[in-house]
Amino acid sequence: MDLQSIKNRFGIIGNSPELNYALQVAAQVSNTDLTVLIIGDSGVGKEAFSSIIHSLSSRKHNPFIAVNCGAIPEGTIDSELFGHEKGSFTGAVDARKGYFETVNGGTIFLDEIGEMPLGTQARLLRVLEAGEYIRVGSSKVQKTDVRVIAATNKDLLQLVQQNKFREDLYYRLSTVPIRVPSLTHRKEDIVLLFRKFAADFADKYKTQSVQLMMRQKTYCLPTPGRVTCVN
Repeated sequence: MDLQSIKNRFGIIGNSPELNYALQVAAQVSNTDLTVLIIGDSGVGKEAFSSIIHSLSSRKHNPFIAVNCGAIPEGTIDSELFGHEKGSFTGAVDARKGYFETVNGGTIFLDEIGEMPLGTQARLLRVLEAGEYIRVGSSKVQKTDVRVIAATNKDLLQLVQQNKFREDLYYRLSTVPIRVPSLTHRKEDIVLLFRKFAADFADKYKTQSVQLMMRQKTYCLPTPGRVTCVN
């Protein structure tokens, strides 16, 4: 699938070289099972890239789930990801499957991976290395076939140096890094985005679309005996 088709399908607007390169890498890696680390500021569309990779992969007909690691309390994230047995902790009135079991054969997108507790990082590393995990409160090893796509808006190497992120997990996750640029690095796309938002707003509220008036710059050039100004 060419870049324009991908943009049309997933509603991506922009033509900056950095954005196009990120999309090219996403398309190229989609049909593999390589782990991908998506890097970028908050709000740049990292989850959209994970959806692109899954939708263009051989796993596209299997489950996809997005998990915000920063939004799950440290005490329950292991249960959410790997499941638990009945009575394994207070409130565990029944056994429960985790995401790595329910999404078997599909793709898990782990957003804000830098917020994941160190203990959970060790469990995730085992999944990436051997495709194995253990439910909380169990001793039985279970197998899973899940592709992992992770994302972060933090400098994971800096977290490694601060002993807040496992170095071995970092290198496992960053097999294929994709850096999604912010608008700071794709200013040529701002006008396209403005026109899209203005058109959507006008369509929603049945009003006339706001037009963006581009101011011409005036350049004054020194010439012998005078100054010539041109637009």
